[in-house]
Amino acid sequence: MVSPRHDAWPPGQRPRSVGGSERVQLSGVYNVRKGKLALPVNRWSKRQVTLSGTCLIVSSVKHAHTGKMHILPLVGGKVEEVRRHSHCLALSSAGPQSQTYYISYDSYTECLRWHRTASKIASQRVNSVDVSCCSLEELPAQLFYSQDLTHLNLKNNFMSLFYICITHPFFILVLPLCVSDFLFSRFCKLRSLSLSNNTLSELPLALCDITSLTELNLSGNRLSSLPAEVGTMHNLQTLLLDGNFLSSLPVELGSVEGLTYLGLSFNCFSCVPPVLEKLRGVERLCLAGNQLTVLDLAGLQWLPSRHIDLRLNRLQKVLVGVSEQLAHIVQLDLRDTGLQELDVRPLCKLELLHCDRNSLSVLRVSGHTLKSLHSAHNELRQLEVQPVPENLTFLDLSWNKLECVPDWVCESSSLEVLDINHNSVTELPIRLLSSGSLRKLLAGWNQVCQLAERLERSQLEVLDLQHNYLTELPHNLFIRAQSLRYLNVSANKLENLPAASLSEDGSSSLEELYVTNNSLSDKCVPQLTGHGQLRVLHLAYNQLQSFTASKLAQLEQLEELDLSGNRLRAVPTTILSCQRMHTLSAHSNCINTFPEVLQLPEIKCVDLSCNELTEVTLPETLPPKLQELDLTGNPRLNLDHKSLDNIRCFRVDPSPSAPSVSDSHGAPAVWSHGYTEASGVKNKLCVAALALDSFCGIREALYGVFDGDRNVEVPYLLQCTMGDVLAEELHRGQRQEDYMTNTFLTMQRKLGTAGQRMGGSAALCHIRHDPVGPGEHGGCFTLKAANVGRCQAVLCRDGNAMQLSTIHTVKEEPEYQRVRQHNAIITEDNKVSGVTDCTRIMGYSFLCPSVTPRPSFSTVTLTPQDEFFVLGSRGLWEMLSASEAVEAVRNVPDALAAAKKLVTLAQSYGCSDSLSAVVVQLSITEDCCCFCEPPPPPPSPGLGAHTSTHTYSTSGDGGIPLPPASSGTVSELSSEFSTSEMSSEVGSTASSEDPPPQTEPVTSHLNLPGRASVRRPACGGGSFQRQFSGALSDNGLDSEDEEPIAGVFSNGSRVEVEADVHCLQRHDCATRQTHTHAQPSTNAPPAVASHPEPPPPPLSSLSLSPIPPPSPCLSGEARSGTLGRRARANGSVACQGRNQDLIEEAADAPVRKQGGYFNAPAQPDPDDQLIIPPELEEEVRQIIQQQQEQMQTHNQQAHSYQKPADYFVTPL
Repeated sequence: MVSPRHDAWPPGQRPRSVGGSERVQLSGVYNVRKGKLALPVNRWSKRQVTLSGTCLIVSSVKHAHTGKMHILPLVGGKVEEVRRHSHCLALSSAGPQSQTYYISYDSYTECLRWHRTASKIASQRVNSVDVSCCSLEELPAQLFYSQDLTHLNLKNNFMSLFYICITHPFFILVLPLCVSDFLFSRFCKLRSLSLSNNTLSELPLALCDITSLTELNLSGNRLSSLPAEVGTMHNLQTLLLDGNFLSSLPVELGSVEGLTYLGLSFNCFSCVPPVLEKLRGVERLCLAGNQLTVLDLAGLQWLPSRHIDLRLNRLQKVLVGVSEQLAHIVQLDLRDTGLQELDVRPLCKLELLHCDRNSLSVLRVSGHTLKSLHSAHNELRQLEVQPVPENLTFLDLSWNKLECVPDWVCESSSLEVLDINHNSVTELPIRLLSSGSLRKLLAGWNQVCQLAERLERSQLEVLDLQHNYLTELPHNLFIRAQSLRYLNVSANKLENLPAASLSEDGSSSLEELYVTNNSLSDKCVPQLTGHGQLRVLHLAYNQLQSFTASKLAQLEQLEELDLSGNRLRAVPTTILSCQRMHTLSAHSNCINTFPEVLQLPEIKCVDLSCNELTEVTLPETLPPKLQELDLTGNPRLNLDHKSLDNIRCFRVDPSPSAPSVSDSHGAPAVWSHGYTEASGVKNKLCVAALALDSFCGIREALYGVFDGDRNVEVPYLLQCTMGDVLAEELHRGQRQEDYMTNTFLTMQRKLGTAGQRMGGSAALCHIRHDPVGPGEHGGCFTLKAANVGRCQAVLCRDGNAMQLSTIHTVKEEPEYQRVRQHNAIITEDNKVSGVTDCTRIMGYSFLCPSVTPRPSFSTVTLTPQDEFFVLGSRGLWEMLSASEAVEAVRNVPDALAAAKKLVTLAQSYGCSDSLSAVVVQLSITEDCCCFCEPPPPPPSPGLGAHTSTHTYSTSGDGGIPLPPASSGTVSELSSEFSTSEMSSEVGSTASSEDPPPQTEPVTSHLNLPGRASVRRPACGGGSFQRQFSGALSDNGLDSEDEEPIAGVFSNGSRVEVEADVHCLQRHDCATRQTHTHAQPSTNAPPAVASHPEPPPPPLSSLSLSPIPPPSPCLSGEARSGTLGRRARANGSVACQGRNQDLIEEAADAPVRKQGGYFNAPAQPDPDDQLIIPPELEEEVRQIIQQQQEQMQTHNQQAHSYQKPADYFVTPL
């Protein structure tokens, strides 16, 4: 059969492996010489040379693909570079009759590629060929020249039927394997063949003729049946058929008496195949992930299998058999089967039982030979093991509903490890704590209130009692438990610690002590001095006010110290005695003096954030191992040291004079964030965070957390790229509901080769602005959260935790069915193909479509009851529940300190992986949630006033109204002002005197420490305008002030505030200097409107300095400005604009003249303004509207090149 060159996959859809074709074969026409170079008989000749499998194939004539071929086996041979000839290699075979071929290549690159590939073949000890993951659809014919091949790996390709491909420059000759069975006879020594994860729909009969095969792997294909000829493979010992569509086995398979392992997991068997009774050598029955509904223990008596694996079947009941006939079964795996009750007492010789992740409430097991019992993640209230297991060494009962420790547990004389975490145990028996065999006791997350007062001698080495209700520990705990090396009593109510020994000279063996989140005071510090071997000490979030210097000096072996969240004002100078210390964390204290920790030779990480530091005293040379120095959250810190640039991760607050993104965009004080990251025990930071308070506009924000588990590349790529991808999706169509899904799918492609072999979790939260109408209900800010993997987001609404994320695993029935539909294998730890336990995650392209990056997302409308939300990495949520995380940081006012606290708690609770947390505090008010497009203002009573009814144009995303596209930077009231400061700042803007210089910038209560107002360059020419903003009050005074505010005119129950707004305007031709006049109007509603007027001739007295162009990093939407509204304390509304300091951009500011500001015409006194009778309002409004329409038409005709003036008037 001859077929033209084509690709069996559609264009662009067939996956290809980088370098895969080179591993299949290397081929070309080169100068070849056989034998020694010194012999003149042998000459150089052009020959077709192929390196395939384990052989070098040289044709007898040029460009020949048929005829005589010279075969040179390379396994065990030599590959050397010939120095006398450029780009020449000498390839020799092994053995006494070795032959040598010299090949001269055209380039150094080609020579190097052949050298590397041939050297790998020559260095092999066995004759093996690995052509896995090479996108093969057929077998290359050159592969069959490797006659001595013993191991052939063809997994992860695309072979559906066995074909042999003979290539030619003009055609491809494809032969079915059955036609060329004689070629397979060359594999007379083949012992192992792997064809897993291909697309075989039937077993090639030619494989059954390879009598030398001892191992055959056919898992992950599409086999629905096996041929009867499989019974002729008498030497077969291992046959893997997992991940197919088999529902039965041929009877002839029983004649393969040498078979010792048969894998039948993840097929379609509804019962145990009867042919297994004949396979007496198979000791392991693997039927996981099939369709068994009944476990018949009596039916297992005829099987020789000692190990039974039935996990991930949907078992509904268990039929009990006779004990004597089931004595051969020693291991039983029933994980993830959905059982509610289990009685396996007939298995009298059972040694290992796995029944995790079920719904068991009652479990009965025989204890005659029981050695290990795993029953975590159930609903156990009753556990019966009879008789008392004398050989039991490991018992896992975590995540159940036990209220007490079973009595038989205390009587087990060989028990070494007991895990009863996450139960409802109220008491730990003294017999258990004093057991002579127990080495490790995990009893956290229970309800233990008190331990036995006087302990007997204990052999415990690890004791975990965190998250209980302990108020004290036994006074002789460290005296009786002299082998104790690890103690975790975090999240209790401890007020003191017991003494380490009876005398001061005595010492304990304790190496790690975690007492975070208790009520310890300074009196516990002297009790620590007896622990001379202490390496790790976590005292975070207690009530320490000082740490005695002399006591710290005695802890010379200390390597890690965490004193965060206390009331310390200083770290003792005796910390220099701890020469082995590598980590010091003391954030969220009151420390005002930088400790001398940088003089320690082993120091790597120092965290002094959220303190009161004012200066840092640095040594002349920094420690060589210093990698992280965190000084953020110290608003008074003044730091300028060039040597800090050498630190890998140096964090410090930006300078108050440095511009920030949120300032440049006029970020509203609706949200603020804080985030932190922490590396794991291997000193690798495998997490990343994304925090953008201003994203694609002023009223949008984007936050994210990424976790790469054990790789650094994927979270870093997600952090750098995902924000841009989301912005592109929003630009394509901001109203589409699936923009978040498209972001994740697009990001999957952008991961490239890193996403093929690695993966990571991701969680994104996007806040956007959607205003509502005046009479509509709902909020204007929506939060859209999306996640894949185990990164999650949680919202705190009115003090309650609201889950925003979903974790998709094979525990969910839809996800399990989807994974099985694509023929994936699920390993014993519930991971797809043994890689990841999440079925939706970024990366891991080789697992697609079983594992996809399609996220789950949720949309929430933010309300004033929403306080904050938290994004965390995998390790954070493994240690903290959603409600616990919300409760821990709800009363922390600073977002950075809140994020720090979450990470510190997770570390103290036992997390050793990399951690990342982002806390976003919200300040949603009714006014900002109801801001909508304002109605046209009522007519002004002034005659001849050009007051048009031009309204705002809305933003592209349906957000708040925006100025026209031609507007420059509009300076109104600074967005940094808090609501309580708004009235005084507005008044000072309109005062007749120059504004006093500000010694300290006015910041919002939601901004991070150190953030200040800065000036920004404006774009285009501009003109100074005057603006009146109206506010309602009962008596003409601000409800918070006792005296009238300067610049505020009171008129009955109405208040008018005069403010200067310097509106800048950019023209298409040249920069023009204009000066316009806005006539104030009375009886106007508290809304915002735009009043464009025809510009009068330029005034010679008004001269502006050239204004620099806008920053290229700001988009047009961001530069145009967005006007928000925040409610003041008295119920009035004040505008939030850019920065009022923009007035300083004018070189020669106009002089204020009588009757107005900046040469503006005189303004009428508010008391003299006309009041329109209610019966004439509609008539006057129509007249003014007609005038406005005429004015706009005339304006467009006379000045078609000029856009309306960019200024805004806030009527009363």
